[in-house]
This record gives sequence, C-alpha cells and structure tokens, in this order.
Amino acid sequence: MFLDFHTHCYRKPVPFVTKFCNIEELLERNAELGIHKCVILPIVNPEIYFPQTNEDILDMAAAYPDQVIPFCNVDPRTLANSPYSHLDDVFRYYQDLGCKGIGEVMPNMPMNHPMVQNLFACAEKVGMPVIYDGSDVKTGDFGLYDDPGLPMLEHTLQCFPELKLFGHGPVFWSEIGKLETVGSRGFVYTRDGNQVGRLPKGKIEEEGVVPKLFRLYPNLLGDLSDFTAYNAFARDEDYGAKFMTEFQDRLFFGTDMCYKEMPVELPALMIKWRDTGKISEEVFHKVAHGNAEKLLGL
Repeated sequence: MFLDFHTHCYRKPVPFVTKFCNIEELLERNAELGIHKCVILPIVNPEIYFPQTNEDILDMAAAYPDQVIPFCNVDPRTLANSPYSHLDDVFRYYQDLGCKGIGEVMPNMPMNHPMVQNLFACAEKVGMPVIYDGSDVKTGDFGLYDDPGLPMLEHTLQCFPELKLFGHGPVFWSEIGKLETVGSRGFVYTRDGNQVGRLPKGKIEEEGVVPKLFRLYPNLLGDLSDFTAYNAFARDEDYGAKFMTEFQDRLFFGTDMCYKEMPVELPALMIKWRDTGKISEEVFHKVAHGNAEKLLGL
C-alpha cells in the first residue's frame, strides 16, 4: 500500500544517538506498516551521525532488490573542500550502479554556501533528485541552515529549475502556516546533548511560505517523513487534507525510520482521510506510492 521514500538503515549497530535498524529489522517493520518498498538514504555528514558508505546501501539493495531502492549521498566538502569539486562525476558513478537519488543531505552549513550550491548544481546536471534536511541554527545541529521564510531554499529553486528538491523536516514543514514565533521552527541541542524546542500547533489561520513556494516552483517536492510532516497535516486536518489534495502530484509518503520501535502516525491519518472522503482514492494512491513510482521509474 505504501512506498516509503525516506528510511535509514545501518549494516551494523553503532553506539550513540539512536539505534538505527539493520536491514532485517527495517523490512520487518515495513511489513507491519504495509510498506512494500523503501528508499534507504545513507548518512554521510558527521554533524548528525557516524558516516556510512553508499556501498552499504547498495549491498542492502542487492540483497533485497524487490524491497529496497538505494540512494547515494556525499558531503558537499567531499573531494577538495571546494565549490568547484566535480561531484557530478561521483553522482554519475553511483547512478550507474543503480542509485535513484541523493540524500539525505544534512551538513550544518548555510543552504546558500557555495559548496552546498555546487552539490545542487551537480545533482541537477546528472538529473538526480535531492532530499535535504534543514536547521534553524548555524552550529550545534545538523541540517542546512535557512532563515525564517526560507529565502535560501527559494533562491536555490530559482537557480536550479531542473533540480527536483525535496523539502523535509521541521524547518520546512513548520512553515506550512504563518509562524507565531521563529523559535517554533525546530529543535536545538542543549549543552548536555538533549533536544529542546517545539513545533507549531493549532489551526492554520494564515498560510505560511511553504504552500506559496509549492505554487511558485514546480521543482519543489514534499517529503512527508518524520513526525514534523505529520504534525503539519494533523494540527489542522481540514487544511492538511486540502494541502494534500492541491499538491497531490508532488508529495511523497515517508517515515524517516530511525529505530525499530519508532511511532509512525501518518499512514493511519491518510487512511482515515481516504475512508471519510477528506481526500480521494486518487490522492491517496499518488501520495502513498504512485508519485514515487513515477519519479523513480519503477
């Protein structure tokens, strides 16, 4: 019923932050959730976790070719720590090995940093979509920094009109409605390593920048994984269903599976909306798996 466009998986356990699934655990959880295929995104940025190789993900896809779709990933500082690095050669190499996209890109650098922009330019050159995560701080976090209102994202969409770029995470989805405070854009780490912060709640009285960007830039796509996307839709179910219907061709179901017991609430919400007529069967089909199958040529 679902194709999960955003998962993580490690070949062997690693000791800190979170206990990512191994491939067997991930596929077992997929079966429980009604997920028949999943994209696995390698983590390569040291700001968030222990870097893993693209080859690990390719090995998982080779072992389970009917269930796993590999993406590749590189840190924008790769090769020469330069905005002129030929990352397109790297992307083309992994594209030839079967990788369908790039991500999850999440170094804690400004989105308009020349090396990040070089990564986007090289991805556009080889025709691979990119999933990125964002941050509202410039240090002590993971994810590409952007200002309130997401001007760096907008300029990126303008500069690379052929690049399919996925918005994802709290900094993106918190702006589905107008922000009450800019501190509700995401979470930050305290000095003792815990996360603090909050997400916007309640009815969406005025649209934020996200729906406006969707209307302006056809190369913007929406990654619905992790709790922050669910929060954006569930906080105002009337508006959430309306948003999903309006942008039905550009939204992609995902979980951002980080550990095997992780709560995943979006499937039940989408099924409820379909069964009660808030969204049509066609909208459900596209978001649950159809858009992903079309984009990835499955």
